[in-house]
Amino acid sequence: MISDQRALTVADPAERENLATFLNRAQRLDPAVVVRLRRRGKGLVAAWVATGFETLATRTVTAELAVDDATVGVDTVLAGLRGPGPIDLGYSLDSAWRGALPPDTGFGHIDDLPARTLVELAERGADLAREHGSGHGPPVSLLDQTVVTVSAAQDRVQVPMRVVFALTAMDFVPHSGDRADSGRIPSGELVRVRASNTWLRLDARYGSVARRRAGGLSLTPH
Repeated sequence: MISDQRALTVADPAERENLATFLNRAQRLDPAVVVRLRRRGKGLVAAWVATGFETLATRTVTAELAVDDATVGVDTVLAGLRGPGPIDLGYSLDSAWRGALPPDTGFGHIDDLPARTLVELAERGADLAREHGSGHGPPVSLLDQTVVTVSAAQDRVQVPMRVVFALTAMDFVPHSGDRADSGRIPSGELVRVRASNTWLRLDARYGSVARRRAGGLSLTPH
């Protein structure tokens, strides 16, 4: 029997599939990943996961959460999504979540970037990672390199490679594929860059990634 105090209800089959797709992608990056679920106004729930790039990923679905905030295993939610009715979230795994979430408000629009450009950067970065990486993954110098700088008024925002990797690894850009393929992405597809005093966020069609703002290996062909 499901406890009303620890339940997630996703009534719309399309939204159940939407959430399952997001969680499966997160689990592909980390089989032991947990998901943090938070209410976002009436009838909306934001799902947050860590991507492994020191960058968070989120997708919002139409759903009802019986508590304000809950951290649970992705396996638990995926198993519940395969069946009908409310999803029993089981035991709390709040201690498994490390770090704060960005606020829901306070972000300003900085600029819009062509999604194709970001995926091309990810492709180039992946090639460099294969060439210079190790069993521990891409070099930190590559991950921390600023690959795009955008400005609005007095705010200058630097986008590091790790944020671009997170965006493409979660397949938030349409037609990026299992391996990012910039050639399949429409030229008019945009990714919105937003920032607060302490957070950077990239909003794509299928989700967003966020990282605390900070205050390598070159991607520029020689």
